[in-house]
Amino acid sequence: QVQLVESGGGMAQAGGSLRLSCAASGRTFSSYVMGWFRQAPGKEREFVAAINWNGGRTYYADSVNGRFTISRDNAKNTVYLQMNSLKPEDTAVYYCAASRLYSVDYSKYDYWGQGTQVTVSS
Repeated sequence: QVQLVESGGGMAQAGGSLRLSCAASGRTFSSYVMGWFRQAPGKEREFVAAINWNGGRTYYADSVNGRFTISRDNAKNTVYLQMNSLKPEDTAVYYCAASRLYSVDYSKYDYWGQGTQVTVSS
């Protein structure tokens, strides 16, 4: 069992930055691929980024590649999403999730946080 709690969401202007954190409980955190997904009103949940167990591999959606950075600190059981050059279309609820295997498919993730709202104004 892994419990996930996101924090760090809020409001930002276009071009600004926010850093999301996701704190995990449980001693098996380091064995999971961690992902970030987002869901805007009226849209499906979409993949944003993922990171493998030791941080050696990262994966990004084309829409955020070069602007967002995912990282993790296994000693702190925490995964981060640094979001730079924010755009209004980044507005969504952001969720962190844990999976045994890498995937861009949200249905493959076993554990989810409650989500944190990110709102970017133009």
